[in-house]
Formats: sequence, structure tokens, C-alpha cells
Amino acid sequence: MVDNVITIDNDTVRFGVDSIILAARAISQSLSKPPIKNPNGHRSSEMPGLNSDSGNGGELVPFSTKEKSPVVYPLHYGLKSRVHRLSISWGCGNNLRVTVLGNPEARGDDGEEAGGEVANVRLSGGEDGEIGDAQWRRIAYGSVSPFALLQSRRNSISSLFKMDMSPSLYQTAWWEYVMEYSKEIKSLLSDSVSSPVPLIEDPKSVIKSAEEPTSLKAAWELMEIFYADKTCLSWLPERIVDWLSDYDVLLSSSHPTIYSKLEDFQKELVGLQAIEDDPRYWEVMSSALSVGWLEIVVKLLHLHGSYQLDQLGNRETENGLVEAVAVLISKMPRMRPKLEAGMYGECFAAKPDFMKTRERWQSQITKLECSAFWVQCAHHQTRDGLRNMLKIMMGNADCLSASTSNWMELFVSHFLYLRPFTKGLEGMHNLAQKCVQSKPVNISHKLLRLLIGILGENTEVVLAVCSKEFGSWMVAHAMELLTAGSEEGEALVHEEQRNLGGINMEELHRLVYAQVLSSHALTWQIAPVYLSSCEKQGLGLLELLFYKQPVQDNQLLIKSLEICRLYELSYVSAKLMKISGVHHWKHGRKGSGIFWLQQARDEHCLKVISQQLFDSVGKSLSDESLKQWEGLVELLGSESQISGGLDFLHKYRDFKRSLKLVNDGKATDAAHEAVERLVSLLKSPSTPQRFWLPLLHDSLKLLNWPERSLLNVAQTNLMLNKLQEASMARIRPGFIEADLPAQAVGSVRLALATNLGRAFLEEC
Repeated sequence: MVDNVITIDNDTVRFGVDSIILAARAISQSLSKPPIKNPNGHRSSEMPGLNSDSGNGGELVPFSTKEKSPVVYPLHYGLKSRVHRLSISWGCGNNLRVTVLGNPEARGDDGEEAGGEVANVRLSGGEDGEIGDAQWRRIAYGSVSPFALLQSRRNSISSLFKMDMSPSLYQTAWWEYVMEYSKEIKSLLSDSVSSPVPLIEDPKSVIKSAEEPTSLKAAWELMEIFYADKTCLSWLPERIVDWLSDYDVLLSSSHPTIYSKLEDFQKELVGLQAIEDDPRYWEVMSSALSVGWLEIVVKLLHLHGSYQLDQLGNRETENGLVEAVAVLISKMPRMRPKLEAGMYGECFAAKPDFMKTRERWQSQITKLECSAFWVQCAHHQTRDGLRNMLKIMMGNADCLSASTSNWMELFVSHFLYLRPFTKGLEGMHNLAQKCVQSKPVNISHKLLRLLIGILGENTEVVLAVCSKEFGSWMVAHAMELLTAGSEEGEALVHEEQRNLGGINMEELHRLVYAQVLSSHALTWQIAPVYLSSCEKQGLGLLELLFYKQPVQDNQLLIKSLEICRLYELSYVSAKLMKISGVHHWKHGRKGSGIFWLQQARDEHCLKVISQQLFDSVGKSLSDESLKQWEGLVELLGSESQISGGLDFLHKYRDFKRSLKLVNDGKATDAAHEAVERLVSLLKSPSTPQRFWLPLLHDSLKLLNWPERSLLNVAQTNLMLNKLQEASMARIRPGFIEADLPAQAVGSVRLALATNLGRAFLEEC
């Protein structure tokens, strides 16, 4: 188990990954038990889709128990007293939040009480600082569209295959889609800012300045070469030569390389007067030639002193030998369809043509090697150096071994000069093993470990190296490459794992990557793309991801609702709106609370809120209480089937507005409208019984209207019955007495009786 050590001033506190695992388990358990209750008040006890008895404590990612050297992280804090206790928890992304606490019983020399401080410890990522946080986020967002498009195409082509597509057509179409996907990802991994091209090229510049490659892009290209790109099967060795040419600089961090030799030699090249007298000149040229960097070799040969104008007369034979070797190098046959502009060599796509040209080329080398001009060459360094280069081109194994710096370079040199027709991973793997034995290393670079796993057709090793060295992004996106060209890989990746709750490796690594995205506030919104592609546990974890978002942020909630709409998760969006509505109501934002509960169409919660609202209004519906809650009543609208009991306040507001017009001396029409609203209120089942008497008391002016009776006999009898029921309810236990005058009941009864008599007379 890898130990992580936090150093604190003079004290060192060691905490193993065990503590981090415990934290991860706690997070996993908290995910499986979301703290937000559902509308019925019940709490979910298990993670949706996760087998509770899977035997691994609810963890999605198995942890290795292999012992490794500890990693040390410094912890800076300002606590003066001695550390008494540490509390460690996860922060955002790959940060640990460490709380440093002093002894509560101890006091400092100045009498200051012991306290505590919180510090963040940033755990290093798997890319050793090659890619910054901003670049990682650019990669994460940029890879979403190609990944989603490929999944959509997989579903479409699978449907066609089930109908009438032949297996060969299916494989061809799928390989084309995977290659298009791989090229988009590879373009994304390239540096967006290219190095400027100098207006005047330095004649002594051997290594061209280009974008700084990353191990992530190098690993992706390796996977593409061996698994996805079926067009390069006939010239696979040359693809490996090109790969080493692009990424040999990365191997310099842990291995001696030809690139580092060239880089060191270029630094001293400007100060050399007679370059051909320096042994390193011939050494770096032989090394570059051994791995096929022909352009560099030809350029270095043209820096030979015999090309100087004042030397041509005295060194004509020597210059002729140098130029002859340069021409042979530039005409070297290559078993590949084409070369990029500026690269030397003659390309041949057909094997017979390549063999004929190669034999003729080697015969020219032999003829030059047996020439008598070597005797006339007085400069022995030039003579020995050129002859050594001829031996390399003829495939002398000892010269190739001496010119290369590590087994990967020796591996490539064998492809160029000894085994250009190597095919099949088995033959390449055997050759790689021989090269490793010839040039063993103590610590192997992660790219070379990946290559050995690919050549050995060991899918488990490839997955392990990708996961450990290149992170969860690499595994989640390279699965398509791995399964496109390997039947064994496809079987392994899609095999259901019982100890992981029945999910397969592909779904596991997508879930892991989605959890990494979910841990950061800037990337959580793209996690649903990967969770939705996981058939068994994806939707369950997607639901939990939404529940973990802060409900007080309306913009974040709207974004979550939009994602739910895209994935047709209407039940999740309804729950989110309910949770947000209850949260806003409890924290005093009552308008927002009612709005979100209305959007969720939660009648139960709205009825509960209506009861709280009635209690807040008080015993009497006064004008002051109406003004206090008028905004909420306005928000409720007239949809009684949604707003539940709160519909009473909406009707009461309209009644009070009509009554105010009557009190202001408006026309009789306003009085008739007020009476209609009063009757509607008393007939409505949403009107609480304890408000009947206050409503009738507020309507005394309508009941005693001087001109004529505003209520007919039926309406008056309705109000008399309501008054009688309200009077009887006062003697029941728990009745809330309204804040009305003592003679209120008598005044209302007298007014109703008078109105009843007037109504009888008017109807007769």
C-alpha cells in the first residue's frame, strides 16, 4: 500500500492510503444514502443499481495492496501550539482538506488558547505535471462530443447489424467510426498553440523546435496504431519508427536516448570549428541513422568541413565519399505508402517493388564499401565514421546495438535494417523481448510498459498501465480503441464482474471517470454523458449526482433540470424541484419555494405550506396580514388543482379588492361582484371553517346594503347555515377563536335575518 506522508514543521505525521480509502468508502456510503428525503419522508438505503452484498464495501474501484515507496507532501499552517489532532477529509478534485487542531487544555507562552487551522494538500496527478488543470478541463470538455457521437453511432450500427448487415460490413463501418473518433481525440491532445516558424532557418539547428509532446498523446497514438488503424497493417514497423521519432524525447526522462544525445551535441555545435574531428559528431549521426532520422543525418553530413569552399580542392575525394553516403541515405527504400514533405527515402507500397529496390540499394552500398577511394581518404575519422554508417545501413547487428541507447531504439533499428517485413504482434513481441535482454533497464518508462503489454496481447496489463499511469480519462476513452481490434479485449471488457455488482470493466471505468468529473464544480455537468452510457448503475448514480448539487443555487438547478430533460429523467427533475422548493421555504425564501413546488406539481407539500401560511396569517384575515402575504398569493395564480389549499388566499385577495372598491364608494356593480366572491369563498371546500365568521363580519356592509338586498334567499340561507356551523364549532376542543368583537355573531345574524326578509319581499 502506498503511504503518503504529510510533514508538519519538525513533526511528521504519516497517514497511509488506508485513511484515504476510508474517506472514499465514506463518500461511497454517503452516495448510497442520500441525505435528502423524498416527498413521503422516507430515506433511500442503497445506491440504485448497486449490489449491496458485492463484498467490497460499496466501493466501485478496487484498491491495490502492493507496497510502494511513500509520497511526501508538505503541510504549512500557522498554529503555534503543538499538534494535538488531525482531521482529514476530501476537498474538491484531488485536494485533501487537513484540519490541524491544538491541545484544548494547553496554552501558549503568551496565554493564547489553543485553536486550529484548515489547510489544503494537493495530491499529485498521474501525468507528473505535463498537463495543467486548465488543459485537463479543455480535454475533458473537448472529448465529450466525440465520445457521445461514437456511442450514438454504436447504437445505430448495432441496430442495423441485428436487422440485415453482414459482419464484415459491420466491422468495416465500425472501424471507420473508431478511427474518426481517434483522430478527433488525438487532435484534442495536441497543443493548440504551435511554435512559430523562424523566417531564417539556422543551418546548424539539428533538432527543430516543435510542440512539447505529452505522454498522454503518445499513449493514445500507440493504442491507435495497434488496435484501431487497420490501414497501417502492411507498414506497421514504419508506424513504430514514426512514433519513436515523435516521442523519443519523452523517454529521455528515465532512459538514455538518441534525442538527448542530439540535444546535448546541438548545444556545443556552434563552438566547433572542425566538426568532423569531434568523435561525438560521428556518434550522433550513427545513432540518428540507426532509428531512421535520415533528415538529421543528411543535414549533419552537409556540415562536414569538406563542403567548405576553401577545402574543396584539397579534400575532393573525402567530400565525394561524404556526398555518396548522403545520397545513399536520402534514397533509402521505405516500406510505406508515403512520406511527409521534407522527409528522405523512397516509398514502396508493394512488397516486390520494395525488395527489388532494397537489393539494388544494398548492392550500391557494398560497391561503395569495396571502393578504392577509401585508401585516398586521408581523414581517418571521416573514413571510420562513414564506414560505420554503411554497416548500419547493411544491418550489422553489433553496429546497431552500439548506436542505440535503449531497447526501444534497438527495436526500431531492427525494423529498418534487419526485419522490415515483420508482421503480427507475436513476432514483434519476441523481437522486443530480445531487445530488452540486450539492453536491460532498471526502471521502465510507462510508455514502454504499455507497448510491452500491447505486443504481448495482454489486455489486462494494458488496462492496468492506462489506469495507473494515465488516469481515468485515458481508460474511459481508450476502451473503444481496445475493443475495436482485439476480440480478447472485447470479451474481457464486456464480461460482467460479480464482485463489482454485475457491471463490466467498460462500465466500471466510465463510472470512475464520471466520479472524477463529479468531484469538481467546473466539470460535473459533463459527467451525465458518461453515466448515461452505463446501463446498470449509470442512471442511479446520475440521480445521486443531481441530488448532491446545492439546491440554493437557482442557476445550477436550472442546469440540472435541463440535463434531466435531455435524458428524459422527468421523475428526477420533479424531485429536484421539490427539494429546492422545500429548501427555499425553510430558509425564508417563500416565493421561490412555492414557485418550485408548483413546477414540481407537488400538491401535498403545497397543502402543508398552506396550513403553515394560514397559521402565520393569524386568527383574523386583516388587511395587514393580506399585504404581508399578497406577493405569495399573486404567485399562486388560479390553478387550484396545483396550489391546493392556498387557492383560498387567492380568492380571498380578490374578495378584499372588491370590498375595498365598495368601501371607496364605487358603483353597485362592485358590491354585486363582492357578494359573488363571498358566496364563492363560502362554497369552496378550500376555505377553512375558522375563517367563515371573519368573512361574514367583514361583509356587514354588503349584508346591510341600503338600496336593495344583494343576496337572494338561497344565498342568505347558505350564509345562515355557515354561521350556525361556525357557532357550533366554537364549543369543540381545539377551536381557534377569531379576533373579533364580542357582538360579532349577533351583528352578523341580525344582518342576515334582515337581508332574508328583504329578499323574500323582493322575490314575491
